[in-house]
Formats: sequence, C-alpha cells, structure tokens
Amino acid sequence: MERAEFLERILNSIIEGVILTDKDGKIVFMNKQASLILGIPASQVVGKYVVDAIPNTRLHIVLKSGTPEIDRIQHLGTTAIITSRIPLKDQHGNIIGVLAVFRDITSAQKMAEEVTNLKEVEALLKAVIESTNDAISVADADGKIVLVNKAYTRITGFAASEVIGKPATIDIAEGESVHIKVAQSRQPIYRARLRVGPKKREVLVNVTPLFVKGEFRGSVAVIHDVSEIMKLNRELDEVKRLIRRMSAKYSFEDIVAESSKMKIAVSQAMKVAKTPATVLLRGESGTGKELFAHAIHNASDRKHNPFVSVNCSAIPESILESELFGYVGGAFTGAKREGKKGLLEEAHRGTVFLDEVGKMPLILQSKLLRFLESKEIAPIGGTRTIKIDVRIIAATNMNLEKMVQQGDFLPDLYFRLNVFPIFLPPLRNRKEDIAPLIHHTMKKLNQEYGRIVQGISPDALHRLTSYDWPGNVRELENVIGRAMINMNIDEKVIEAKHLPPLTPSESEGFPHEAFAHGNLKNIVSEYESKVILTALKRNSWDVRKTSQELNISPRTLYYKMKLYGIKVTR
Repeated sequence: MERAEFLERILNSIIEGVILTDKDGKIVFMNKQASLILGIPASQVVGKYVVDAIPNTRLHIVLKSGTPEIDRIQHLGTTAIITSRIPLKDQHGNIIGVLAVFRDITSAQKMAEEVTNLKEVEALLKAVIESTNDAISVADADGKIVLVNKAYTRITGFAASEVIGKPATIDIAEGESVHIKVAQSRQPIYRARLRVGPKKREVLVNVTPLFVKGEFRGSVAVIHDVSEIMKLNRELDEVKRLIRRMSAKYSFEDIVAESSKMKIAVSQAMKVAKTPATVLLRGESGTGKELFAHAIHNASDRKHNPFVSVNCSAIPESILESELFGYVGGAFTGAKREGKKGLLEEAHRGTVFLDEVGKMPLILQSKLLRFLESKEIAPIGGTRTIKIDVRIIAATNMNLEKMVQQGDFLPDLYFRLNVFPIFLPPLRNRKEDIAPLIHHTMKKLNQEYGRIVQGISPDALHRLTSYDWPGNVRELENVIGRAMINMNIDEKVIEAKHLPPLTPSESEGFPHEAFAHGNLKNIVSEYESKVILTALKRNSWDVRKTSQELNISPRTLYYKMKLYGIKVTR
C-alpha cells in the first residue's frame, strides 16, 4: 500500500472532520467525516476554492494571515462544530496550505436527548470527553457538576473528586457560573470569559443546554484556556519577529558596480565573505553598507544561519544592552519573568550586522570589546557566561579615527572592528553607475507601483548625472520613485519634467548667480560647456566614453566642443 493511500485511510477512519487546502486556497483533501458533518460529498469540493465550496469558512483568512485559529465555534445551520484552523509551512517558513480539524459538538447534545437519565448520559459521554484535549464539564438541571474530564483538571486545577456533586460555582474565581445561567435561561451561552481555579486562569467557555424528550436535564460546557492561546500567539509573534530580523535579503548580484571604485569594493567584499574575518564597512549614508552586509553573509558559509541587523542609533541607549546581550528573569524592573535572549545569542553560528556602530555608547563599546575578545556574553543579571559563535560586520559613516583621538571610541574596539575595512565610494565619485542604478531602481519600482516604465530620456539622465547626490544611492532611488509617481499611467519614459527639483551641483560649477539675472541662452550654454568639460576630464579626454556617459553621439559631442571652443588635451 502506498504511503499516500495509507495516510488517506487513516484520515478517513478518525472521528474528526479534516479539510486540507493548498497555498492558493483550493481544497485538495476532505475526509469522510468532514463530508458527513458538512453534508457535502468530497467529489464536489476537491479542486474548488474553499470560499466557494464551504459556507461560513475562514480558511482563506488563516491562509492569508498565517495565524492559527484554535478551537473556534462555528455554526453550520443547525449544526455546531468546534474547529481548529492551522497554517502549514515548509522548512523555510513559507505557507503551503491550511489544515482544518473539526468535530460536531451537537452530537453530545443529541446523545443526551436520547437518554432518559444523567447516569446513562455520563456513561455514553465519558469516552468521548476523555478523548479530547478540550476541558469539558457537565452539570445537571440544578447546576451541580456531574462529570468532568482530565483536561478540565489540567486547566482548573480541580480534580473530579473535588467538584462532582458540588454547585458549578465551585471552580469560579472571577465571574458567574455559566452552568447556573443556562439552568435559569435554558439558552446556550457562547464565548463567556471567566477566571477559574486557584491560579485564576482566564478561560473562554461555551455552554449548551441538554434536553431529553423536551425536558431540560442539564448543560455541557467546553472550556478553552485563553492564557495558553495567548501564549501561543506571543510565541508566534516572537517567531515572526525573529524571521523578519534574521534574514539576509540581498546578494552580490543586487549590487550595481560599473565604476572601477565600486568594482574594487565588491571584489574585496567577495574575497572576505569566504573567511570568518570581522568586516568594517565605511562610507557616507546611503552608499549601500547594509546591502554589502547582506551580500557578504549570503556569500559566506554562514548563509543558512541567522542574519541579525542591529541599528545602534535606532535602539534607545537604555535598552540597547539588553537587546544585544539579553537578560535573566527579574534582572530589572519590567523584565520578563522568563528572561530574554539577546540578539547576539539569537545569531549563534550566523552574522550580526552592527549598523552605525560609531554611535554605540562607550559603556556598551567596552562590553562588545569583551565579547569580541572572548566570544562569550554574560546576560544582564546573570552569573554564567554563554559561548557564542557569530561573525561581526560593522558599518559607520563617522570618522572613527578622529573619535578615537577625542576619546569617543575605544581604541581596542576600533582595531578589533577594523580587521578588514571596505570603503564604499559616494555616488558623486562613481557616476558611471548612475544609469544602471536608475534602470535597476525602475525595474524594482515597476513591480511595487504596478507600472511599465521602460527608460529615461537623455535630458533627464543628463540632469541626474550632473548632480552630486549628497544622499547617495538612497537619494537617487527616492528621486526616481517620485519621478515615476509624477508620470501619467500611459507614459513609459522618464522625462526631465517628471524629475523633482534637485540641489545644483557644486562640483559642476553651476552658476548660482544665474538665477538672479542674465540671458537664459547664455546661461544654458555656459552651464552645458562646463558639464562637457568636466565629463571630458573625468573620462581622461576620451570622447567615446564621454559621449556614452552624456548619452549623446560622438558627432554631437564634437560639434558642441567646437561650438564652445573645447580642445582635447592629454
């Protein structure tokens, strides 16, 4: 018998209904019990979108949110079911489907209606309620408890011998007994919130009245531990937080490097990526230091392990130490009772990227230095040390050498971090990369904005290559994004009119006084001659390379050089 057939037989033999969807929300399996409960043959729904096949479903919502829904009450006409909806994930954390497991809780009521006394009800229900993880209690018509299961004892802390024969108020720490309420009203109660037992555990209770031949004989309560559900939700949120923080998204293929300076930086990064050496990324804000950190991690032998990014200036100084090194329970006021792992420990066998490390407080610099020297950390409030294997990649746009001289940065930490420095050039010093960066950004933003922008006009490119980009690549991406927003939906080429205002380039000698007075034609001619002269010098007077950079033909460039009296000198 094949494995798939064997599993199908098992699922068709259990008393719970089972439905399984794929990642697109289409039903791929429904067992026999699910067909009986829903009254729908499996052949009619398999392959269909779950919303179209099953009334009142929430499987598509769980598929989208990725959040489990455990032990939810759902009404299907006259049938009430208790169901758990669980997202299924692969080894990478991607959702590949949703599983629903449910059972008909009206069957307990139907059985009770067919029995003439509560002792027979107890005999028939005992096997059922003991087989479930849900806490169940049964009360008689007077509101006295006659039956509880093991799960009830686990949640409330009361053994069966302590509650059977006692009023249903015995287990209530806060709130009113729902068994008593149902005995008075003869109506079901759903989602009542109470606190039960000595530990005052918060629970969610659904109670159904029992009728035998039209006579009220008692009630059945299904009790759900809210604190356990909340704990699972907190754990899920923590996992999501770690997944977001512990993933490196970029590789060296995402780095645009046409200029010689950028190629040198990429080459250095690729070489050091294969080693465990500490890397210090130097460069102005917006030059791509975080992009390099991601790429180095993904090219290393640690790529399958965590990548944790820590912005030393974004996390408040008061909590940065606990975030990095963690703490033991009760280490300080407001600390979690169970303690907390630090980011360094979370990144064990992986990489920690310390962005803006120059803004780390001196007291933490000292603790980081000790870690780099010993590879051990001591959580706040703890006495034992933990051995940690992580690679450190640090980044800064500050002058660390000057900070060391001024006493703002520890010399020993500087030497520990500066094992392999990589300098990322500012965009004004690698203008050969501007055109490919623009096309790279357009491709990315086309997907985000749902656009089909295909290129940029020579005039617009000329404006962008003539600008000094104090904000570097980040500023360029912002400008291209704003230009694309300014375009009409049917426009496919970025024109100069779409670009937002740019600060005039100092290096190109833009005539600022021209804004005050002068003939427009003369101003434009003077500026154009300076742009051409600067571009020729930058390209060592190579006319072909200069024409390519300016996106004009060599013939046009020669014409303008003659017009402005520019002669080739070498």
